[in-house]
Amino acid sequence: MTAMFAPGDLVYARGREWVALPSRDDETLCLRPLAGAESDVQVIHPALEREPVRPARFALPTLEQIATQDGARLLTEALRLSLRRGAGPFRSAARLSFEPRAYQLVPLLMALRLEVVRLLIADDVGIGKTIEAGLILRELIDRGEADRFAILCPPHLVDQWVGELNLKFDLDAVAVTAASAARLERGLPASQTLFDAHPYTVVSLDYIKAERRRESFARSCPALVVVDEAHACVGTHQSRQQRFALLKRLAEETSRHLILLTATPHSGDEAAFDRLLSLLDKEFANGSLETEASRMKLARHFVQRRRIDVTGKDWGEDRAFPRHESAERPYELTSAHLAFHDAVLDYCLGVVEGAGPNENRRRLAFWGTLALMRCVGSSPAAAASALRNRLAADEDRLEGQVFDEDADESDAVDVEPTSGLEQDGPLAALVAQAEHLAKTSDPKIEAIAKVLKPLIAEGANPVVFCRFIATAEHVAGALRKRFPKLRIEAVTGELTAEERRNRVESMGGNKQRLLVATDCLSEGINLQSLFDTVVHYDLSWNPTRHQQREGRVNRFGQPAKLVRSVLLYSPQSSIDGAVLEVILRKAEQIRKATGVTVPLPDERGAVTGALMNAVLLRRGRGRQLTLDFDFAKDAKAVETIWRDAEEGERRSRARFAQNTIRPEEVKPEWQRWRDLLGSPAEIRLFVERAMSRLDAALEIDRAGIVRAHISALPTTVKERLLTRNLEGTVPIAFEEPAPSGSQMVPRSHPLPATLAEMLLEGALDPTPGSVASLGRAGAWPCAAVKTVTTVASLRLRYKLFSRGRRESMLLAEEAAMISWDARGAMLGGDVAQQLLMEPASSDLVPIARQRLLTKALEQASSMLPEQITAFARERAKILGQDHARVRAAAAGSARVTVEPVLPADVIGLYVLTPAGH
Repeated sequence: MTAMFAPGDLVYARGREWVALPSRDDETLCLRPLAGAESDVQVIHPALEREPVRPARFALPTLEQIATQDGARLLTEALRLSLRRGAGPFRSAARLSFEPRAYQLVPLLMALRLEVVRLLIADDVGIGKTIEAGLILRELIDRGEADRFAILCPPHLVDQWVGELNLKFDLDAVAVTAASAARLERGLPASQTLFDAHPYTVVSLDYIKAERRRESFARSCPALVVVDEAHACVGTHQSRQQRFALLKRLAEETSRHLILLTATPHSGDEAAFDRLLSLLDKEFANGSLETEASRMKLARHFVQRRRIDVTGKDWGEDRAFPRHESAERPYELTSAHLAFHDAVLDYCLGVVEGAGPNENRRRLAFWGTLALMRCVGSSPAAAASALRNRLAADEDRLEGQVFDEDADESDAVDVEPTSGLEQDGPLAALVAQAEHLAKTSDPKIEAIAKVLKPLIAEGANPVVFCRFIATAEHVAGALRKRFPKLRIEAVTGELTAEERRNRVESMGGNKQRLLVATDCLSEGINLQSLFDTVVHYDLSWNPTRHQQREGRVNRFGQPAKLVRSVLLYSPQSSIDGAVLEVILRKAEQIRKATGVTVPLPDERGAVTGALMNAVLLRRGRGRQLTLDFDFAKDAKAVETIWRDAEEGERRSRARFAQNTIRPEEVKPEWQRWRDLLGSPAEIRLFVERAMSRLDAALEIDRAGIVRAHISALPTTVKERLLTRNLEGTVPIAFEEPAPSGSQMVPRSHPLPATLAEMLLEGALDPTPGSVASLGRAGAWPCAAVKTVTTVASLRLRYKLFSRGRRESMLLAEEAAMISWDARGAMLGGDVAQQLLMEPASSDLVPIARQRLLTKALEQASSMLPEQITAFARERAKILGQDHARVRAAAAGSARVTVEPVLPADVIGLYVLTPAGH
């Protein structure tokens, strides 16, 4: 910053007034127009300017800028809504496009109380871990404590993260994947990596984990890292070991902020849990959490809550989530389908039995059998595809496909697997049998149609989840014939991530819709705005996959009050029965007991044997095969494994439940957040008044949907909204959850933000514009006052000095109001706000208005500056206390001091006289 000007100072340059902002270069000035928006910021070099840059002073209102009471109210709200450099303890509040819930502020408060942020956020699916992590990112950036970040996540979540950061947090991040990395690196100098060139990145873990990239990334990695699905970075699989090696390398930099996100941190696997905790602090690993002191220390870094924890009476957030009803719908196989199941099973058992003593052949036969059984249970179409597949089987890949593991970036999660079985005569006969059944009546299709018919009649919008591409296409085609008037789309892994998203979003224009999808959508795209029902057409062999499917619609922001899920299965199917008995029923028992869905145990050999044992016992045959392979022993072992998982989850919940920040601490901060942002009712009132003043009143249709006619606004307003992707007529909502197809409108939404910016500009800019000035001075009689009272609308600026690991100075702004009586005695700010809202009782003749305003302006220029200064200093003191409170932390955390920038700006001046005087 140049020696002449400091942040917060007013300067005159290029024919207008500006506010000086913090600048990274001492030779340049970073300026924002005094009557402009954040997007109008300019950087200039004073030595290169044609005219000298000189100090400026904000002018008081004049008698030519007359305002009505409605104009005064609008200007006051426009000022408050246009400020983006919030003075409250949460710097990020004004930059968000949503209102966070009180419980979502807990991880943010925990982060602000740490010198180096190391957090494991382990809230349940659908509670809002992405929101919680985004709040921390936005806050640390706005505080100047971080200037770069990287999100590391599985490849299928990259696009969702990029979209959420942009939409909700006003952060433009780039996606770094195997497909995009080369393009991003093209043209960069040899000394610069793409992570240097792009400060905000969302990175595919499966791309960056490779050994040849790991070290290079670690050297250029930002000091702020978020890891999504962190549980997928610990475990015995090679892919997980590579991911953990990368995270361990990043965690070695003790000054790096590291935020880990997972819905399943523990689930009975002590070794994996230890490795996860070691990324936070090496002290937390190797069973070192046996003492109360060590657990209390961990509690500052670990938050884990179930939905019931945040919807109970303590938090009172039941309105944030829908009610969930689940049901099971059994169906019967026809004799032809049952015979096909038996024929495939007999063939597979023969292959397993004929594998002999060779361990590799035996294991491959097991996995090939299970893979083929999955396809047979899904649909004849999927079975035929798998039976025809002549590619060599990969044992490791088969295991992942059978148990619905996270796939590598190059894998398709919903392609029918190759079984690895020899293509002999009996197998060819099974292919023919499957192809024939695919063309005949399918009892599973009849069952799904029977389930959907009453749901659709009630207005539901279902998502039907299938395991394989062939099944999804088969189901979608059949349902289109049964529900010809309904918009039905299929989304599978054959589509790119962008094509999937576009196909889903294209359904938003339909009153009712049905989506058939594979598990390529069970993570990665949130579906709650368009869908409210989940049908599990195929059983997943991993219980967390069911939770993920349902979590696409049963989550924070779902507009429907009721969400349904339906599980379809056949009791006659030995495959369905075995999966229900060995995996899903056990996991459901644990969920009911602990409130948590645990993942499939890592001991896959025992699970495989237990499944085979259940299948054989259900078919009443193959008992010698059971004895030869000791499947019964595996079945007993799995029972023990599930009991251990339940006990581990209970122990984890009891030992590590979040109790360091209580609701009574958070709720006052949440209320201050809401006061700063403006309540939904206040935002609606402002938009209604602003649109009416600009001759584009909001329309409310018979269904209660609010519509904003952007096309009716003045040209300059329309043009600015067009740059923010708003045009035509837009359905909007001010209260969550927004009706399907409507845009939620918080304070940072382009509509209120642009209206506020342009109304403020129109009032402060002396040159006439397309938006008529609201005026800055007014007078009217009011029954609420007993003596002549003056109300002033102020814009206060502060310098925030943060001293800690990084020292920084930031500029904060605040809208405030003061009032005084005829003798100059000051009244409270709350009184001033209330007086401005009190209705005028009549109008004043011009000469009376002029006399009252002249006297008020004389007071404002002579006796008032000292009192306004005292008010600004008191507000700075309170602001400093707010910052100290939210950072009440261990020694070493950043300390914030606040200084007011004087003099304050008087935006509006309004005189109220007693009614009848």
